[in-house]
Amino acid sequence: MDKIAALNEILQLDPANAFARYGLAMEHTGQGNPEAALAEFTLLIQYNPDYVPAYQMSAQTLAKLGRTEEALARLHEGIAAANRTGNQHALAEMDAMREDLSV
Repeated sequence: MDKIAALNEILQLDPANAFARYGLAMEHTGQGNPEAALAEFTLLIQYNPDYVPAYQMSAQTLAKLGRTEEALARLHEGIAAANRTGNQHALAEMDAMREDLSV
């Protein structure tokens, strides 16, 4: 069974499983399917609004696709989540990414 199928099996039993949802999004990214990855990141954020890496990775994916305004919006949401959870490392990285995209 491939990784995507295995992760989808887990998510059928537990759609809010953050680890499996993030893994599925990253697998889609790695296989060159950014739209599927973005859909999974969006679901992940809906189920787990404080899962900071989802904001960061989806913003990176959006930026790579040239969707700068969407990436900036996702970073804004991610920075708020990082502040809520006290994730200073991710906060600094997303703030730097936001500055890079705003130039």
